[in-house]
Amino acid sequence: MLRPHNKAVTSSRMTGYLFLLPNIIGFLVFICFPVFASFLMSFTDWNGFGQVNFTGFDNYTRLWGDETFRISLLNSLIMTVVSVPATLLLAVLAAVALNKGIRGIKLFRTAIFLPHITATIAVAVVWQLLYNPTMGPINGLLRTIGVDNPPAWLASGDWALLSVIIVSIWHSIGYYMVLYLAGLQGIPRDLYEAAEIDGAGKASQFRNVTLPMLSPVIFFTVIIGIINSFKVFDLVYVLTKGGPGRSTHMLVYDIYYTAFQRYEYGYASAMAYVLFAIIAVITFIQFKGQSRWVNYS
Repeated sequence: MLRPHNKAVTSSRMTGYLFLLPNIIGFLVFICFPVFASFLMSFTDWNGFGQVNFTGFDNYTRLWGDETFRISLLNSLIMTVVSVPATLLLAVLAAVALNKGIRGIKLFRTAIFLPHITATIAVAVVWQLLYNPTMGPINGLLRTIGVDNPPAWLASGDWALLSVIIVSIWHSIGYYMVLYLAGLQGIPRDLYEAAEIDGAGKASQFRNVTLPMLSPVIFFTVIIGIINSFKVFDLVYVLTKGGPGRSTHMLVYDIYYTAFQRYEYGYASAMAYVLFAIIAVITFIQFKGQSRWVNYS
């Protein structure tokens, strides 16, 4: 027989589980089941309408000969290699510059953070206008300073990917800046005072105090930045729809196009799990190597 105290504990736990139940059901129905179903689907040739035929690893072996998939993978890698370091570097510099007690600092922080909370679709539409080859203000400025043939930007196969990368960097800096600001404000002032006593200048303090103390935040932002760069879709969809040609075809856009334009759900599912494997391997390598440069003390 349960004692009154045990009954109260059990009742309290049951109440907690009841409050959690809607989230648990939603997680199982809308996340776990689709993930499991798409994994099974990656071994079939299902097109959404006809009979489901088990094809084994045919979808995965087909990927190696798919030129569009290789181009999408290359574009995603270029996006990651260029955008992640540039975004994080600019975010660190912005955070250091705005971690000062100067007048109007909140206004500057808000101005940098504002693009991140603006709807991505709205951001993409505005940048489409800015990139307009004939009437856009960017090319208008370039002509004013003497550039006779400015780039066509989104309409050029040579410039379209760089154009998307620039928008992605501009849209993301504010988010990472806030994380770095939080990290900077958690660094003890005593460390900087000790460095000053030892004769360290501002550059030396940044290299030997700020960066090591920020390393846990940097580690987190590198992982999140890489994942987000591989996941980019909405900017590509609105700005270029993968064009011109296949110059901005990214992995997630290729998955979307294969599934919802060509109705090859099994093949698209295989693409999605290859993307998952790529991100998982990169993240695993980062976690294995963090002990060499991340300082948690």
